[in-house]
Amino acid sequence: MARGIHRLSAAEVRTKTEPGHYSDGGGLYLQVSRFDSTKSWVFKFTLNGRTRGMGIGPIHTLSLAEARAKAADLRKVVAEGKDPIEERNAARLKAAIDAAKTITFNDAIDKYLAKKDGEFRNEKHRKQWRSTLDTYAAPVLGKMNIAHIAMPDVLRVLEPIWAEKTETASRLRGRVEAVLSWATVAGFRTGDNPARWAGNLKELLPKPSAVAAKDNQPALSLSDLPGWFAGLRKREGMSARALEFLTLCASRSGEVRGATWDEFDMEAGLWTIPANRMKAKREHRIPLTPDALALLKALPRVEGSPYVFPAARGGALSDMSLSAVMRRMQEAETAQERKGWVDPRSGRPAVPHGLRSTFRDWAAETGVARDMAEIALAHTVGSEVERAYRRSDMLERRRALMVAWGAACRGERSNNVIAFREAV
Repeated sequence: MARGIHRLSAAEVRTKTEPGHYSDGGGLYLQVSRFDSTKSWVFKFTLNGRTRGMGIGPIHTLSLAEARAKAADLRKVVAEGKDPIEERNAARLKAAIDAAKTITFNDAIDKYLAKKDGEFRNEKHRKQWRSTLDTYAAPVLGKMNIAHIAMPDVLRVLEPIWAEKTETASRLRGRVEAVLSWATVAGFRTGDNPARWAGNLKELLPKPSAVAAKDNQPALSLSDLPGWFAGLRKREGMSARALEFLTLCASRSGEVRGATWDEFDMEAGLWTIPANRMKAKREHRIPLTPDALALLKALPRVEGSPYVFPAARGGALSDMSLSAVMRRMQEAETAQERKGWVDPRSGRPAVPHGLRSTFRDWAAETGVARDMAEIALAHTVGSEVERAYRRSDMLERRRALMVAWGAACRGERSNNVIAFREAV
């Protein structure tokens, strides 16, 4: 009597070469293709009077025993009145839909930045934003399904740098939170944001202010300023002139490097920086001193370039160009076995942004009103209400202020304080 199931042997499965279907019983068949003699398993079933065949895999993927186990599972599906082909198609469709809603953290960064590109102040800010995530978050979270990222994962990113690089870690936390928030709104994850600070990470990490003080940029001392400024004026090159202009205007590096000729009114002695180039997103006016105007008038105009301080090929100077001038000045001092131009508080070599701190120290010692000094630095002064009622940016008073500051840079400290106080 023929067996009902398990009719085939492993040897027969290996040796069958004639095209056709060979029954193992229970709806399981070995299929030998008539086109290329390949072998695969087929499950045949009858449901609602209709007979269908369902491929379940080639023999090199499923052994005879595995094919029998698969057929047993499919017989149970049929016994429940379900069509196994439709069940499989539905499962595949669901998997495809789920896959379409699945992205890694690295993919989420790309998509988030693409949507938010216009919100960055400049390309440098965008690169800094991305670099922080790539350096610290991506090695831990990068390949994870963003839907599965939880608080322990975020802590694995933050804890190693929270105490040593607190400011960086704090910014990183906010950036991770922003990417996860976007992913939630975009439908790639659900639930609370594990990178949120209030009522969340705040309970597990110390406050940033408690573990590290703000790392101020190294600045020149007021006593070193005249000697350094005299040395700077002897140096040649566009980067040196940009650094000299930055010093006279107490401006940020990006504001100077991105300056274009149409921002200047030489007759009025005025530099107006548009809001989209300012950190605070507000237009800022800087009165130009005679020294600053003379510097500008002596600059060559590069055909085809709008920049006041262009690079060799006409584009804007790089982020590191002004820093390189200060570094070379420091190296020259060191070569002569002098201490050099260092911050007296930290002992670190001064950097371009630190010159703004030098200006602020000078303003405090000179007796300049706090609000005037802060406005000169383009800092936000007062509450929102106070700013709404303040109509003046003290332009003409600041003109006298910047003339006095220029004198301080030249070492004329005894006269410039008197001149400034008389002017205002």
